[in-house]
Amino acid sequence: MNYILFDGSVRSQLLPFTFTRPVADIRVGILTLREKWERHLGFTTTTVTEDYLSEKWPMVELEQNVFINASFIPSENLVNLIKGLSENQAVFYKDEPIAFFTTEGQVVDFDAYNITEYSNEDVFQIEHTWDLFSKNHEAIARDYALITNGRTSQPIPEKTVAFNESNIFIEEGAKLPYCSLNATEGPIYIGENSEIMEGAVIRGPFALCEGATIKMNAKIYTGCTVGPHSKVGGELNNSVIMGYSNKGHDGFLGNAVIGEWCNLGADTNNSNLKNNYAEVRLWDYETEGFAKTGLQFCGLMMGDHSKCGINTMFNTGTVVGVSANIFGSGFPRNFIPSFSWGGNGGMTTYKTNKAFEVAKIVMARRGVDFTEDDAKILEHVFEATAQWRRG
Repeated sequence: MNYILFDGSVRSQLLPFTFTRPVADIRVGILTLREKWERHLGFTTTTVTEDYLSEKWPMVELEQNVFINASFIPSENLVNLIKGLSENQAVFYKDEPIAFFTTEGQVVDFDAYNITEYSNEDVFQIEHTWDLFSKNHEAIARDYALITNGRTSQPIPEKTVAFNESNIFIEEGAKLPYCSLNATEGPIYIGENSEIMEGAVIRGPFALCEGATIKMNAKIYTGCTVGPHSKVGGELNNSVIMGYSNKGHDGFLGNAVIGEWCNLGADTNNSNLKNNYAEVRLWDYETEGFAKTGLQFCGLMMGDHSKCGINTMFNTGTVVGVSANIFGSGFPRNFIPSFSWGGNGGMTTYKTNKAFEVAKIVMARRGVDFTEDDAKILEHVFEATAQWRRG
């Protein structure tokens, strides 16, 4: 069977992260949504997404296909149901299609489909940016069970302090001398060739992905994911760093989501609680206003390629777009459009030629090419977000 992941109706609710990737390639837990589906299905997948992203993430349609809504996280029950789909059959959750069968070139009319309503309690969907951190505890636990099933962990080093050792899994090549791992409240996953430097203290659930680093004396609280080839120091709580990003120094990051190729300067801090303890509102790209989150704790959302200077302070519920560069004293606005340059004292436009120069250097340091497809995607984002920039 040919499996195709599609963005679904929540794509705009997951901006700025979906400016630069399909919904399927968002990371929550240990794996990206695509990686979860491919492991469960036993097949690779292709993608239906925005036109400007489709050159980098193309769709391959064959004679028989099953389309899957990438915003849903797979479970064994759901995957078994999807694998059993045949012509003119679909699975829905409420009014949202989870998966449906098509033949090549078929015009999909759900009125003509036999629809199964999915009602199992294991349904799990990523609908908003804040779901990425608020649901990360469960996502880590599910991924941990999937990845470690039937496998044996590398041994915990003799001088490493570990609580609930059976809930800790260490991949080959990981280095973790003289640190503390507490898996009492949830599993801890240490990825291949990653490193936890001496003095770091970590509470699960926690995921350290391939090639990532936790710096000396870092304090990592529950519900955190540090994506591939990222570096983290200081204090981290209930946050997702998708990959290839650095928070290398002291400073607090909590209830936050950081995209790829970001850098947070030394002593960067975000607030995750309003002084009056009120519900946090976040910028909504679809309504062009601030939307209720239903959360009391919500910190920073930062899109790919954005960076901030030392001592940057982010207010509760701040959204930073793609390829923004923030610096200076005081709190910047709690919505910073893509390709903005500046801070509390005012913003100007960060021109793409300058932004691309930096992106090439940053990516080359990790052995990754800044491709023509990457440039085209960022050019599109630059044009699409011009309406929110002031200068």
